[in-house]
Amino acid sequence: MKNIKGHGLNGRAVLCSSFLAILLLACFDHPAIAQGATAVVAVKPLVPAVLPGKGAEQFDFFYAGEAKSHNMYIVRKGKIAWSYIDTAGRGEISDAVLMTNGNILFAHQFGITLIGPDKKVLWNYDTPKGCETHTAQPIGTDHVVFIQNGDTAKLFVVNIKTGKTEKEFVLPVKNPKSVHGQFRHARLTESGTIIVAHMDLGKVCEYDSNGNQLLSLDVPGVWSAVPLKNGNILVSGNLRFVREITRKGEVVWEYPLDEIPDFTISSPQIAIRLANGNTLVNNWYNQWNGKLDPTRAQAQAIEVTPDKKVIWALRAWTDPLNLGPSTTIQVLNDANSTSEKVHFGDIK
Repeated sequence: MKNIKGHGLNGRAVLCSSFLAILLLACFDHPAIAQGATAVVAVKPLVPAVLPGKGAEQFDFFYAGEAKSHNMYIVRKGKIAWSYIDTAGRGEISDAVLMTNGNILFAHQFGITLIGPDKKVLWNYDTPKGCETHTAQPIGTDHVVFIQNGDTAKLFVVNIKTGKTEKEFVLPVKNPKSVHGQFRHARLTESGTIIVAHMDLGKVCEYDSNGNQLLSLDVPGVWSAVPLKNGNILVSGNLRFVREITRKGEVVWEYPLDEIPDFTISSPQIAIRLANGNTLVNNWYNQWNGKLDPTRAQAQAIEVTPDKKVIWALRAWTDPLNLGPSTTIQVLNDANSTSEKVHFGDIK
């Protein structure tokens, strides 16, 4: 081997070292490379060290969520005052309403059930094979409106006293064969129409009681849609957003959930507007992804002000207040709380 500057292998080593030093200096002189070499990837916290608000004592509420068992709770003064736990029931609770008389209507994928405060079944609808039901709302004490996912998806209004179907019309879907992803949420408006979140179509639509489409807005990833008293619609979705939109589709308020400091909100489901003007967002945990580590658990819900400040968070994953996954929270005695005091056309 030939000598380099008369130093043989040692000279070659010196040259290699010098070349490496020059290369490193060049790298750190280049801002993009230098930042990449020294950057530390920040892991966003799941919750802040100190949660805002008073936890489960913030207000009294009814609580339910999609889980491997049918679990629902009424929480008063931070403690469970009533619970319903059905580990044998098939399907997941996607929607539930506590009525003013204490009855509870809940849609649980393969059926819809109405129970009394004593947990006895007052009415039940079994979803036909190949179909699913994920949203339902009582109309007065005699009627229930619900959507049935299926090869032919339909909206029904049933008189639970007589068992008679009083309204029925077909709803459009993107994929008739992909039943599970078609619908999750729908709510009646003060004017007697219904706002439907078409999850698979990525649209929010409004229908009258005869099935006529009155409105169609593009909202990709939509999970829930709640009509507001000002005529706008509050939407949330699996692309991690909460927005208030007008009937022209204009965004008048938006809360990108990935941008919340100190919180990770990975799976928003139903968002509601409280009477105080704040927005309550449910954050779901998927039990089918594995067992939850309570020490590494996200908040189940947050309350955010119009200027986007989180003033309350619920994180209740351990006994004596283990509420499980969150889909819906109904704040008791809130003027905006959804109950049976609605109508659908002339059905009251």
